[in-house]
Amino acid sequence: MATRRTTSNKRERERSKQAKATAKRERRQDKSPDDDAETGPEFDENSATTDQLIERIAAMHEEYDAGRMTFEAFDEEKTELTALLTARLSE
Repeated sequence: MATRRTTSNKRERERSKQAKATAKRERRQDKSPDDDAETGPEFDENSATTDQLIERIAAMHEEYDAGRMTFEAFDEEKTELTALLTARLSE
């Protein structure tokens, strides 16, 4: 009996995931040192308190509104932070 091949939808999802990961990697590598100076010190999600997470989300809203952050970057980071915040609040 022959093995079943993956469906075209599944292949397309996998390609999409790979393309997204590649784009994210390139954005992080292309980040210039000048960009770090604008956003301030590095934010450590793992050691941040819930208040710091809320403040970071508010700061991200301000950066996005000012045009210093793309929607894709804003949405991705906000999703990660809200998931982390939800996990912390449910503990």
